[in-house]
Amino acid sequence: MKLSQDATDIRVTGLLALEDGTILEGEGFGAAGEAVGEVCFNTAMTGYQEILTDPSYAMQIVTFTFPHIGNVGVNDEDVENAADTAAIAARGAIVRSKVTSPSNHRSRLDLEAWMKRRGIIGLSGIDTRALTIRIREHGMLRGVIAHHAGGRFDRDALVEQAKAWSGLEGADLAKEVTTDKPIRIPGEGPHTVLMDFGVKRNILSRLQTEGCRVTVVPATTSFDDIMALSPDGVLLGNGPGDPAATAEYAVPVIRELLDAKVPLFGICLGHQLMALALGAKTKKMEQGHHGANHPVKDHATGRVEIVSMNHGFTVDEATLPDRVEATHTSLFDGTNAGLKVTDAPAMAVQHHPEASPGPEDSFPMFEKFVRLMKENARAG
Repeated sequence: MKLSQDATDIRVTGLLALEDGTILEGEGFGAAGEAVGEVCFNTAMTGYQEILTDPSYAMQIVTFTFPHIGNVGVNDEDVENAADTAAIAARGAIVRSKVTSPSNHRSRLDLEAWMKRRGIIGLSGIDTRALTIRIREHGMLRGVIAHHAGGRFDRDALVEQAKAWSGLEGADLAKEVTTDKPIRIPGEGPHTVLMDFGVKRNILSRLQTEGCRVTVVPATTSFDDIMALSPDGVLLGNGPGDPAATAEYAVPVIRELLDAKVPLFGICLGHQLMALALGAKTKKMEQGHHGANHPVKDHATGRVEIVSMNHGFTVDEATLPDRVEATHTSLFDGTNAGLKVTDAPAMAVQHHPEASPGPEDSFPMFEKFVRLMKENARAG
């Protein structure tokens, strides 16, 4: 299978070396150097800046299926890692067409210069359709993306580096992307403590839109320290890595919160961690869910929502205990996309209701969480 474009004018200054020995040659852009990661594909047609700054993409190399990447440049607003730290984001970006000059009134910088500034390596001139098919058939492969202006690469060494990388299974990345100290965001509504496993900025924005007062705490914060903040509810945020690894320190805290009947809302990794705390299991997916066009069915209403997803692990719905009800299902592959606890004020979704990069079908999940906090406060 040929994965590089047939174009005689491409000078090889970048490549992707896969663990199976495949070498994809193209033109490098953005940062120079090399980076190892898991190669996935994303089907969104908008939001490449949000995708490349989402902490959930830590240690991943993103293949964009949409051909026009970079055409609207980048701006100062659409950055998703709350700390805006370049290190806690995607390692690389693979695109079909060479990045052109941007044309958009919001643009402040072109994509290549921005990627160079943030240390993200780019590779263009790749047959992204063929690479996507390969991932769908064989799963997400370990790879090394490299960019060198002189086109000098030790291809065998890069393949060996990809093979030697341990991958995402068993990797606790939440500790690497979490805040190192509490962050307080003012508001007049319910006080939400957000456990930061790699939270996206737009989750904080949605909570602010709902009027919440928010305290963001590190991923390793104890139950006692959370309760000392007098929360009306706790949000378990998104993040990268293997939920079973992060569970070692997060699950005992979540179990205590469940026992204390504190209102809980889990998103993405937070959804998986809540499931683990309830006694369910998670498992690695072959190709994962990455895109802004995923159909999810809400069991309560029968409504189909189009949502953003970004995860390589999933909750094994067959392992959910009796006290847990599945609430949402992915219509792509039937995997679990939501749950609620029948004997505690707790719910979670696998997708991203903050709608970044889009769409907005699941915004009401935040309204539901705020109502849950207010009802619980009145009942208490």
